[in-house]
Amino acid sequence: MRTRTPRAVTAVAAAVLLTVGTGAAASAHDDHGKHGQHGGSGVTTVASGLDNPRGLTVAPDGTIYVAEAGRGGDAPCFEGPEGGSVCFGDSGAITRVRHGQQARVVTGLPSLGGQGDGAQAIGPSDVVVAHGRLAFTVGLGNPPATIAQLPPLAAKRSASLLVQQGRGVSRVADLATYEATADPDGAGPDTNPNSLVANGNGYVAVDAGGNSLLSVDPRGRVRTLATFPIRMVDAPPELGLPPGTQLPMDAVPTSVTRGPDGAYYVGQLTGFPFPNGGANVYRVVPGQAPTVYASGFTNVIDLGFGPDGRLYVLEITQNGLLSGDLSGALLRVGRNGTAQPVATPALTAPGGLTFDKRAAYVSDCSVCAGTGSVLRIPLG
Repeated sequence: MRTRTPRAVTAVAAAVLLTVGTGAAASAHDDHGKHGQHGGSGVTTVASGLDNPRGLTVAPDGTIYVAEAGRGGDAPCFEGPEGGSVCFGDSGAITRVRHGQQARVVTGLPSLGGQGDGAQAIGPSDVVVAHGRLAFTVGLGNPPATIAQLPPLAAKRSASLLVQQGRGVSRVADLATYEATADPDGAGPDTNPNSLVANGNGYVAVDAGGNSLLSVDPRGRVRTLATFPIRMVDAPPELGLPPGTQLPMDAVPTSVTRGPDGAYYVGQLTGFPFPNGGANVYRVVPGQAPTVYASGFTNVIDLGFGPDGRLYVLEITQNGLLSGDLSGALLRVGRNGTAQPVATPALTAPGGLTFDKRAAYVSDCSVCAGTGSVLRIPLG
């Protein structure tokens, strides 16, 4: 994801997140690391021991699938999008949770994880069940040219939309090449495919690096549905800039869902300086400019419409990425646009949200290698 601020500034901001994510985040998450119920809340852990769990989905038969970004590997290593070194491996996976049992059903997917501990990985980002098979995005978080540094098989699977085909994996769309050639937002190539939904015979995905919402048809042809604007925001005081100084902030769309009205709803993480209350949810009707549907959120990582027909928004941190506090929040948006928190156990950098007819499912500790989990949260 781009920040359009000096690289040293973004590296400092990232260091705060990475420091918390690799140590304190896993410690704060320990209570979620075991299957079972959390006190009298009715919340249960349905999967544990996951590597940087992100987007997830519930199939019609109740089976849960969760994308694990993996824990990277040994080489090659290079500078990551959030500062520090990331190293490549094939530890990305899709995990199935069914009848209380979990198993990795797709393995060997590209993963770029923090050097040494595998935290804060980039890899499989989201998964859906559509057209009779699993489909999933794999991120990159770098300019498309970075792919040339990866091993050949990883190069064919990174920054892509993939599907499970028999016992193997095939690529539906090369989203890195599309970003490199089309550059929809006109700000220079940068790609990190993230959230995914099915659409007729095709798919719709957000590219958090490219600040774009993309449509992919069954033949893998990609087109832009929308791009999201840079906004000017106040510089944080810790930068020591004159009062009133403003900085350009990237949109960084991380999540997409289709609403009951057929429109797409897109949530934004925001770029640096990640202001509290600075994230919007946009409503997108293809062929029209995005409009703000709801605002006042902080670092949105996922969203979806629940069984009650209301929009739910998941914040990876409710106090902002610069706070050093990775306490997340699940919010329900009322008909008047006001968001109210949903009662949950403490969430630590949650990464994905989905629903069945009675409950929400949240992937928790999405920056943790080996200690991530999936929580079932009853609604109503």
